[in-house]
Amino acid sequence: MNLNSTPETGQPDTGLTIAGKIYSSRLLVGSGKYRDLEQTRAATEASGAEIITVAIRRVNIGQDPKAPNLLDVVPPSRYTILPNTAGCYTAADAVYTLQLGRELLNGHKLAKLEVLGDERTLFPNMPETLKAAEALVKDGFDVMVYCSDDPIQARILEEIGCVAVMPLASLIGSGMGILNPWNLSLIIEQAKVPVLVDAGVGTASDAAIAMELGCDGVLMNTAIAGAQDPIRMARAMRLAIEAGREAFLAGRIPKRFAASPSSPMAGRVK
Repeated sequence: MNLNSTPETGQPDTGLTIAGKIYSSRLLVGSGKYRDLEQTRAATEASGAEIITVAIRRVNIGQDPKAPNLLDVVPPSRYTILPNTAGCYTAADAVYTLQLGRELLNGHKLAKLEVLGDERTLFPNMPETLKAAEALVKDGFDVMVYCSDDPIQARILEEIGCVAVMPLASLIGSGMGILNPWNLSLIIEQAKVPVLVDAGVGTASDAAIAMELGCDGVLMNTAIAGAQDPIRMARAMRLAIEAGREAFLAGRIPKRFAASPSSPMAGRVK
């Protein structure tokens, strides 16, 4: 069982540990799709997130010195920047993109790998993902990896050396929530590295459910940036993550097919 996810009733939550570093927030957020950089800054602050993922192919973090730089509003001195390979469809492209990100971020090792299968579903291409993960781990990266909700694939990625597995809840940007909680539970049960839901969260209840299942965290972008009020939604997601984690650690009552009265029956007045 993943140590990050083991319920310890009565014990304080010691935080989310990724690649040897402890984070107090279990919410990871993206930096795209906002109206402007000021909204990005405000929503990121409201979320309480400490890890911010950045699409190297789509967001300027120094590639273009003449364009606005995301790092001016989400500084690496305050946040852990997580470069990702959004938009990559082959292992070779993903590896090259993260090598570029490492150069731009002065040797930064932590990275999010995603290799997509097609433009319509944005579902992970698992053969290419496995190939890229192996190459990146050998190259010294600490790899957090977007993957299908397949327990076997998740186990292989952990055996390769990925520091976190990130199964999708549903399609990227779909807002459909967790469509297969049983597969997620199987992945969580076997994993010895953090398991974070990545993709598909639509609202706060989706995030809470992920945490109640025992996920170590949730990564999201569209659910916040696409909301009518992104800053308020960022706050809602922060609270949902905290509530879901607390509920998981508290240990829910078992489900049963019979009523159980709230008041004791013994000693009642007749």
